[in-house]
Amino acid sequence: MDNLRLLLSAIAVVLLAVISSPSVHKFLPLNQLSLRGGEVADLVVVNGTIYTSDAAFPFADSMAIRGGRILRVGNSSSMQAEKVYLGRLSLLVCLDRDLAGSGTRTLNLQGKLVVPGFIDSHVHLIYGGLQMAQVQLHGVNQKDQFVNKVKEALSYLQPGTWLQGGGWNNDLWGGEPPVASWIDDITPHNPVWLMRMDGHMGLANSLALDIAGISKTTVDPEGGTIMRNSIGEPTGLLIDSAMKLVMSCIPEVSVEERREALLRAANYALTRGVTSVVDLGRYLPGASPELSWEDFSDVYKWADLSGKMKIRVCLFFPMETWTRLHELITQAGRKLSPWIYLGGMKSFADGSLGSSSALLYEPYVDEPLNYGLQVTDTDMLYNMTLSSDKAGLQVAVHAIGDRANGLILDLYKSVASENGMRDRRFRIEHAQHLAHGAVTRFGEQEVIASVQPDHLLDDADSARKKLGVERADGESYLFHSLLAGNAQLALGSDWPVADINPLGSIKTAVKRVPPGWTEAWIPSERISLSDALNGYTISAARSCFLDEDIGSLSPGKMADFVVLSVDSWDKFAAEASASVEATYVGGSQAYSKSLNKDL
Repeated sequence: MDNLRLLLSAIAVVLLAVISSPSVHKFLPLNQLSLRGGEVADLVVVNGTIYTSDAAFPFADSMAIRGGRILRVGNSSSMQAEKVYLGRLSLLVCLDRDLAGSGTRTLNLQGKLVVPGFIDSHVHLIYGGLQMAQVQLHGVNQKDQFVNKVKEALSYLQPGTWLQGGGWNNDLWGGEPPVASWIDDITPHNPVWLMRMDGHMGLANSLALDIAGISKTTVDPEGGTIMRNSIGEPTGLLIDSAMKLVMSCIPEVSVEERREALLRAANYALTRGVTSVVDLGRYLPGASPELSWEDFSDVYKWADLSGKMKIRVCLFFPMETWTRLHELITQAGRKLSPWIYLGGMKSFADGSLGSSSALLYEPYVDEPLNYGLQVTDTDMLYNMTLSSDKAGLQVAVHAIGDRANGLILDLYKSVASENGMRDRRFRIEHAQHLAHGAVTRFGEQEVIASVQPDHLLDDADSARKKLGVERADGESYLFHSLLAGNAQLALGSDWPVADINPLGSIKTAVKRVPPGWTEAWIPSERISLSDALNGYTISAARSCFLDEDIGSLSPGKMADFVVLSVDSWDKFAAEASASVEATYVGGSQAYSKSLNKDL
């Protein structure tokens, strides 16, 4: 008995010493946790399974929240004691009194599963919100349906008004791309611009081509292509930087429309359990680099100051404007508020596979003379990356084709060598097709692979047609291989290219079964449920330097979490299927399925 008392006393001394340690204070300030019950929780979450995305304490059944942050995460016991997670220290300690006070609310999960709020690592948030109010062509699989959608949308427009929309995917109706003649007869008085789902190709009607001055004699701009028929006349399709010829003629969206788009997009994201996003802005090939900055000043700052922000955003800006972001961060820091973080710089190496503009080492099987497009000149891209990195800014570059990914890996290696060692967390957005040897370089060079699993649902069939079965199956969406090579995966949607739907995307990463298929595409590249969840939580947070605030349900972090419909981790792991019951941001309910049955 004396030995037991001595042991318990020693444990108590060690516990108090550790809690008093400056290193623990750094991880979790004492004003956010008191073993003597000095802190009373605003909300206590109990009676469920909580997946924390924290490797030190992956599962719990209860959680206490105060002031929008997590106070404590633990597992209840029947002996009036609690296994409490204090930062990186887990101990069984006796509590002098409960965390709950007279004003404490209790959320009884009734056995349901809770996960950290999802972080979508790649969206175009305001662009997606704008598209929600335009003609929607997602899922259209016939020419007649395409034309009818345009005709229906015209009924709401005055003559002379631009008709905009997007989301079409020509692979759904056999691969033939649309042309202006499809819609010219029904749009004689309205210019039309309809973006392909990937954002790298758009269709203009003949009136829009006339307004833009595009004719048989117009020269293809660098990094873009004007598609032409057999006699050289423009068909209406513009690829990558050629899109700017029409887009520059479209009247700018009003500030009020963009503000409404943000609120619309945020509300939609919350229904999918998304509490934070990495927003790459309205910056697409052919678009003005000023759009992202206008959205920052006119929309995001307005929403923050007026209390209208509903999800957290990490903003990336066009890389040619790196000096502006560097000056802003120098003056204000990266964290402008609990809602807005300044991320880094974004640029493009190539186009997309669906538009046959992804940059490849070998030509497209169905276009033997086409190797894709390099959207940005190599020297220009290198110099911008070198300068951005030297200024301490994070860099993200879009690369889809195998040659584009190799180009950016080489470029990142040269920049790191030139500027010296530091925690830079270079990102490659998409990392979709990787040649032999490229996979291991992500881990070796500590380059983050920011990938979008749901893209493989659209690409499985078309990739085989465009690349051939051997090449497509050997280098496409290599999620498991990247993880095996110690690379960090950050998962996202690329919304509005694909739906903003983390649970659907997680299932895709785990199962990899495209529509119409009965078996997985490249089954060896499936990943586990926990790896997929981490890709939408802690790994996503690390990928944009936000892992001290979000990404896991750990003491001191923001209390952003999602209640799922499932009540069994094992069943969830086996089926990878669930839906969102409720979304909490900063400990407050931001969405409830039971209160929003119409959404």
